[in-house]
Amino acid sequence: MYEKTRGIVLHTIKYNERNSIVHLYTDTHGRMSFLLPQGATRGARLRNAMFMPLSIVEFEARISPGRDIATLKDCRCPEPLAALRADPVKGMVAMFVSELLSRSVQESEGNEPLFRFIATSVRLLDSMRLGVANFHICFLFHLGAFIGIQPDTATYRRGYWFDMENGVFTPSHPLHQHVLAPREAEVIMLLSRMTFANLHRFRFSRVQRNEILDIALAYYQLHNSTIGAMKSPEILRQVFD
Repeated sequence: MYEKTRGIVLHTIKYNERNSIVHLYTDTHGRMSFLLPQGATRGARLRNAMFMPLSIVEFEARISPGRDIATLKDCRCPEPLAALRADPVKGMVAMFVSELLSRSVQESEGNEPLFRFIATSVRLLDSMRLGVANFHICFLFHLGAFIGIQPDTATYRRGYWFDMENGVFTPSHPLHQHVLAPREAEVIMLLSRMTFANLHRFRFSRVQRNEILDIALAYYQLHNSTIGAMKSPEILRQVFD
């Protein structure tokens, strides 16, 4: 039996000469994998374009318990997200977001708040004119709330250390090495004040932005072993001044 659902494209990999596998984060079943037929026809090319990273698609799927790869039909892309495809800078940010989600979001059960957050973030990235250079940093921080690793900013006091293992601020150095010194710990509080509405007001140099990105990724990697060494951050480090 087919059911209607929505999904956000994470990434696509080649399976064999005739098919690829597309990984989606869906609104009703969390992360899922689907068989995507390939070909040289115009219809196949249009279908492949529909499944670019971060595309928001609607489709019908035959979902069978115990099957790793599902089948889909009647796919459509109601939101073109033209700027993500035409603007190379936004495209690089989209590449980072899709790689981060591919590695950090593994659950195969529905999480409507997380789906809404990702979909809303993608739409904002597509439409925004100011602050694109800070989008990935803002997204990193706020995604943490949905996957259970958001720092406890209520424990912050000026001059405190940040305990990266436990996600809290402490008055003294914890008994391990996964820690941020007080000056670096202030970055966490700075990020907690950043939203998609005000991120254009935060001014960083390339060095500062890269340092913040390194801190945020180190925190994610500490709490999620599936993230590992990502490829896209190195591209972002070279883009923004």
